[in-house]
Order: sequence, then C-alpha cells, then structure tokens
Amino acid sequence: MPTLYTMPGTCSLSPNIAIAWLDAPVEVHAMAYGDHKKDDYLSINPKGKVPAVKFEDGDVLTEASAILAWLGATHGKAGYGRDTELGRKEAEALSYMTSEVHADYGGHFGPQNFAETDAGIEEVKRKTYEKLGRHYKRMDGILSENGGEWYLGKRSFADTFLYVLTRWVDQTPLDYDDYPALKRHMARMEADKGVQTALERQNMKPIG
Repeated sequence: MPTLYTMPGTCSLSPNIAIAWLDAPVEVHAMAYGDHKKDDYLSINPKGKVPAVKFEDGDVLTEASAILAWLGATHGKAGYGRDTELGRKEAEALSYMTSEVHADYGGHFGPQNFAETDAGIEEVKRKTYEKLGRHYKRMDGILSENGGEWYLGKRSFADTFLYVLTRWVDQTPLDYDDYPALKRHMARMEADKGVQTALERQNMKPIG
C-alpha cells in the first residue's frame, strides 16, 4: 500500500483530506515536527519536505499538486478527470495556490532568508502580508462568485488546499473577518467527516 508522509501544520493536510474523501487505499504516516530533517525521511525525500508518497516499488512522488493529480487519476471518479471543465479549473486553482500563495508564505515562515538586518526582516514581513492579503481577497472573491460553498462551484481538491491556506491566516496579522467567504468555507470544511479524519490522522485540531 502506498504511504503518504505528513506532518502537523503543513500543506500535507491537503492530500490527507483527499485520501479521506476518496477512501483511497493509502496509508497516512504522521511524523513529528522535525522528523522531516532526519536521515530516515531524507532517504525517502531528500528535499526534506512533506508531503511525499512512497509506493510499494520504492518510487516516491512529492509536491502536493502532483500527489492530488495522482489521487484523482487513480482513485477518483469521472469528476476528477483533467479532461473535464472542473478538472481543468482544479489544476489551474491548485497551480495558483501552490506556486503563488504558498510560495509567498516564504516571507512569513523564513523572513531571515530574504534579509539580514532586523529592519530588513520587518520590511520582508510587511511586504509578505501585503501580498498575502491580496491573495486572500482574490480567493475570497472567487469563492463568492462561485456560490460560496465550494471554491470552483463544485467540490474539488482545490478546497483541500484552500482549507490549508485559510488555516494559516491564524498565524498572521491578517483578520478572518476581512475574508467572510473563506471563513465560512473553513467552518464548512471542519464540519466535514473526511476533514475531521484527516486532522486526527495528522494530530491537528480544527481552527474553529
């Protein structure tokens, strides 16, 4: 059975939720924070990041969007096909969320990687939260335009990653009340049995 490697507080929660939604035959292994830098895991994913899926033949797949694409293609029904309108929009949304929004969190999680002085680090943080605020306004608007229930109007894996990103607002100076559609979406996700299962498997709790 393939194994998904996860860690609390990370974007690996997204494929973890997808596995629960699909009831896919994938084992979920939750590591303690810091284990991703130890030799045992580095032998699986030398990048030292989660998520990663290790297959029975030893092959390893990394990057959340790639893992989600594999899950949809292998265990999803017709609605997860990339040749459908929803599938194409899902791929687009996940690309934006992972390569732009997630990437812009670099200035939050590691501002010291972008500046050396205290003043420089504070400027990096300020610019980071400005960029993230624009991202969240954009995603809040898309969610609202599509009816407010699911990011693309129908449930998709984009909702799993959006949930991760919305949880991260809690770590920033940004205010949930500025993104009412995202706030409602987070509450809806946390009432979902699959999301609850994934949170428990990853030793995480709802934001609530």
